[in-house]
Amino acid sequence: MGTDFRDWELFRSCFADELEVDFSDGFGQPSVRLSADDWVRLTAPRMESFTATQHMITNLVITFDGDDRATCVAYVRASHHLPNGTGDSDQIVYGYYTNLFRRTPDGWRIAALKLTALWMTGNFGIFQAALAPQGGTS
Repeated sequence: MGTDFRDWELFRSCFADELEVDFSDGFGQPSVRLSADDWVRLTAPRMESFTATQHMITNLVITFDGDDRATCVAYVRASHHLPNGTGDSDQIVYGYYTNLFRRTPDGWRIAALKLTALWMTGNFGIFQAALAPQGGTS
């Protein structure tokens, strides 16, 4: 909800201070380890460039590994909307997240997230259009 509502404080509250982010499947980005603050700084401009987004997370399966670690696998349907001059205004990612949670003094936080994209539909070009200097609109 933090991403879709552009509530970056809420989005930041989901993560441990440092985390590993793996979007290599489907997006070709290498897995990186970074601070949660940097993750927010990287995510916010792209998501804010879309007219709207909606991330639906369902069918959560949580497995505990001791008292302070857990893994959650959950389906994701991530919809991105941006009217543009390159074709379809929508792009949807279907897949699942595998997230490692750690218990912190502030509660459970995501310490690693991995997106596995099973398939995508729509105009993948809107990701590039979202960050174009003119905002990608036509």
